[in-house]
Amino acid sequence: MNFWYSKSWIAYLLLPFSCLFWLVSSCRRWLFQSGISKSYKAPVPVVIVGNLSVGGNGKTPVVIWLVKALQAEGLKVGVISRGYGSQTEVYPLLVTSETDPVKGGDEPVLIAKRTEVPVCISPNRQQAIELLLSKFPCDVIVSDDGLQHYKLQRDFEIVVMDAVRGLGNGFLLPAGPLRELSSRLDSVDLIIANGQANQYSQVIMNLVPQYAINLLTNEKRSLTEFKSGSAFAGIGNPQRFFLMLQNLGIQLNNTYEFQDHQKFSAELFEKFVKNEPHFMTEKDAVKCLPFAQENWWYVPVEAEIKGKSAVEFIKKITQKVNDGR
Repeated sequence: MNFWYSKSWIAYLLLPFSCLFWLVSSCRRWLFQSGISKSYKAPVPVVIVGNLSVGGNGKTPVVIWLVKALQAEGLKVGVISRGYGSQTEVYPLLVTSETDPVKGGDEPVLIAKRTEVPVCISPNRQQAIELLLSKFPCDVIVSDDGLQHYKLQRDFEIVVMDAVRGLGNGFLLPAGPLRELSSRLDSVDLIIANGQANQYSQVIMNLVPQYAINLLTNEKRSLTEFKSGSAFAGIGNPQRFFLMLQNLGIQLNNTYEFQDHQKFSAELFEKFVKNEPHFMTEKDAVKCLPFAQENWWYVPVEAEIKGKSAVEFIKKITQKVNDGR
């Protein structure tokens, strides 16, 4: 929604509905915090990786970074997710790198593939944690999304935001992109800005691409070897992916935007030019393997998150785990 990033007349027109949204969400949060509504406390520390605004902010790379950082401290990590877009008949569901992304969801399958830690999906986070802990000896649980899921108690919270978009026009849904007011940032443990610093950020995340991988052959090529091609993305902010490729010197002849968590099929790509490279995100690639073409390449990225605040945050989690042993 373009009007979410400016204070246009449409946004002001929708403000009464935003007030209603605030009233309902605030009452719901208060009910859980006061103990009137029952919430679940996991037997191990829980870290939420979420955001205040809708749209692509870069949560999945942060989850992968966090898991690897905690593993480097010697901790056994499990991941839970709502599994948005999954079409399984059974919840909770343990997800591995081999799980069909239609059943397991694109992001959970990608997380399992990149981290090799146990991942469990369910709209009921308590059930996901209980199944995970019954099968694996986890020291800490990382929740992909769920900042506003107050039915699950948490020990630490990370907010990820797009540095350029920030919090948009500052209005709540539907007048703006926010699920909660900006004052919510005062109570979280770490604020990560994707791309550059902004007025809210404590640390900056840079998504670093190094090579492209062919979907059919698994051949790796340096991105500097490509001069041109086309790109498509079914993520929250496709333009970020396209701009990344262009900044690497790749001329994009065509770009194709799909909705986040798009369900891909071979028919969607029939119009694509066959004699040029087609680039996609790793998140999209896990869904395109069954009908991949020889000129299709995905571009994995590594989240580079540095700074004193990030180091101290990892230490706090490690200390919490050690204190509970």
